[in-house]
Amino acid sequence: MAARAIWRGQIRLALVSIPVELFPATRSGAQIQFHQVHEPSGKRIKYEKVVPGIGPVDRDEIVKGYEVSKGHYILLDPEEIESVKLESRKTLDLVQFVDEGEIESTFFEKPYYVVPADDLAEEAYVVLRDALKAAKKVGIGQLAMRGQEYMVSLKPSGRGLLLETLRYADEVHKASGFFRDIGDTKPDADLLDMASMLIERKAGEFNPSEFHNRYVDALHRLIEEKQKKKGEKIIEDPDADAPLPKGSNVIDLMAALKKSLGDDKKDGGAKAKSTAKKPAAKKSAAKKEPAKAPARKRA
Repeated sequence: MAARAIWRGQIRLALVSIPVELFPATRSGAQIQFHQVHEPSGKRIKYEKVVPGIGPVDRDEIVKGYEVSKGHYILLDPEEIESVKLESRKTLDLVQFVDEGEIESTFFEKPYYVVPADDLAEEAYVVLRDALKAAKKVGIGQLAMRGQEYMVSLKPSGRGLLLETLRYADEVHKASGFFRDIGDTKPDADLLDMASMLIERKAGEFNPSEFHNRYVDALHRLIEEKQKKKGEKIIEDPDADAPLPKGSNVIDLMAALKKSLGDDKKDGGAKAKSTAKKPAAKKSAAKKEPAKAPARKRA
């Protein structure tokens, strides 16, 4: 568990309040951090906060301002912003419950683990968890933290509860605007069957540990290689980003699917001979026997 909770408050369901703490469920993965460097001098570029006509300013002289018209701002001190009263700063009020699959994946933003704040809160916490699990529902509410109010979902996760921040409706593009030019033509039945077979063959349980950031690994290798070559330019696989060939058709797709499944013509013919022609083996036995005898003599 993380050392410090990022939010402390209570989950409220009608007249029941459950003290809880919130911890991040994710962390930043492996990354390569680049800095901007002045090439002629080799020195890192730094940025200063400046005011036109005045120059660099101290951080404690900076406040937040909202532009009401061109060049005119309403200035707000941090204390004024902090004083804005929102009940959701300390209370997550569950106001709605929806089916698990009703929320589209585009709305989910970031997950957090919800933990009971103390032993006294555990009983009510477990009741809420198991009630959500039995109903197969997700609780919806709003929560204020880090200077913003979020729409959130709450659902069972193993022995605990998982809270996920959600995007508001005006933050998500409607899919229809992107997919409207896709036709209503139904796919070829044979192609659909082969694609389904390929999906079924590769079906399995989700195991995220099997994946890692190959781009970061490649950058590490590039940096190590450049160190060995003392800064000499290194270009790896220049054709990797070449555009894919266009004009593929149904025949090409069928061939690709067959190859993916291991059912290309060569393998398919061999299988057909080994199965369909077995009953006829007795009739051709007399003709095939002389061919086998010389082979044994050579051996």
